[in-house]
Amino acid sequence: MPNIKEIANYAKENADKLGIKKFDIYGSTIDETSVQVDQGEPKQVKASNRSGVTVRVWNEQNTIGITSTTDVDPQGLELALKTAYDASFFGVKENVPDFSPEATVSIPHTPVEKAPQAPVAELIEKLVVAEKELLTAHPAIKGVPYNGLAQRDIDRFYLNSDGAVRTESHSIASVYLYSKTEEEDKKPRSGNSFRISRSVDNLDINGCIKEAAEKTISHLNYEKVKSGKYLVVFSPDAFLSLLGAFSNLFNAQSILDNQSLSTPDDLGKQIASPLLSVYDDALHPANVGAETFDGEGTPTRKVALIENGVLTGFLHSAGTAKRMNAQPTGNASIGAKVSVSPNFYHVFAAGSPEQELSLETAENVILIDDLQALHAGVKALQGSFSLPFDGWLVNKGVKTSIESATVAGDFLQVLKSIVYLEKEAELTPGGVSPRVWVEELSITGE
Repeated sequence: MPNIKEIANYAKENADKLGIKKFDIYGSTIDETSVQVDQGEPKQVKASNRSGVTVRVWNEQNTIGITSTTDVDPQGLELALKTAYDASFFGVKENVPDFSPEATVSIPHTPVEKAPQAPVAELIEKLVVAEKELLTAHPAIKGVPYNGLAQRDIDRFYLNSDGAVRTESHSIASVYLYSKTEEEDKKPRSGNSFRISRSVDNLDINGCIKEAAEKTISHLNYEKVKSGKYLVVFSPDAFLSLLGAFSNLFNAQSILDNQSLSTPDDLGKQIASPLLSVYDDALHPANVGAETFDGEGTPTRKVALIENGVLTGFLHSAGTAKRMNAQPTGNASIGAKVSVSPNFYHVFAAGSPEQELSLETAENVILIDDLQALHAGVKALQGSFSLPFDGWLVNKGVKTSIESATVAGDFLQVLKSIVYLEKEAELTPGGVSPRVWVEELSITGE
């Protein structure tokens, strides 16, 4: 990545030369290595270095032009600024994006050191060992068709003509294992697991192997499940997948576009069980790749979305905040249309439940581990979903794998039907959440 101060200087000089008074630039570089193995041999080794910048230019009439480039030398920047300036005369007239009012607010900066990248040979070796351990965990496990070990370094920056300059760097390493069984006269079963950390050295690969093995083995003796209404326990991953599928609920851009289950007037309404609180918290200590600013240079922060079941906040860009008379929240990504998206969910129990529930004592509850076909089975604007899942019927602590079933319902009804959130929270790719208990959900078996 070239020096940000240099880019800022080139940009300023070129803008002056072209007579451009107002512009901003967001850019990132990702340096990534990933490996996959198959039966003890490396199957795929990928190394990539991707970089890109997005340049926005406002003209005298205050309309905006946008261009993207991978070229950040002086010539590349000059061309990008010129192209964006030319495009600005065709820009939208209504709700024109503007600088974030917080792009120059100082961020208490704790510099994150990048982790040294592990050599590719070491990645392959670690993954070969992981695959082998999974294959020997049980005679029925015949393959680990999907697996991967990856490390990446990320550098990001934002600068604008008002003097904003922000930069940050971090490293992320992750491992993914998905094992499959083959037994005579039985359907193949599978289990998966994922771990993430700042560096390959700190990656809990053993924990990942153990979890994938345990899940896979627990699905070997499966039975059909009767259709009906059940008390359902969502794993942290499953609950966050569902929350993510209906994130239009909190998304100010979706709300302004009438593409949401919420309206601006819903703030302050009780939309969920009083036991539930949901934050979007980019800076949560468990968020490994925490970003301190968004695509518009706005600092990220903790945003209370649901507090004790009450809808308390939306996710904003600078533009949606201005239109809804609110503060930007650090959830924007820059582009031809600025989009808004969650950073990192933090779901936790608020208030005290009427009863403590436990899988050790509960009878006939369904534990959903993993929801599938989220792109197909979710009607995000109706609030309804019907999704196949992997899971177990649990009876007083005894888990029986479910052969195949779907769970269906209405998301807003699910939020209201939460009867318990466990104390233990778990880290998933999308955030941190405990297991969530929901009553009276429709399960359709065979």
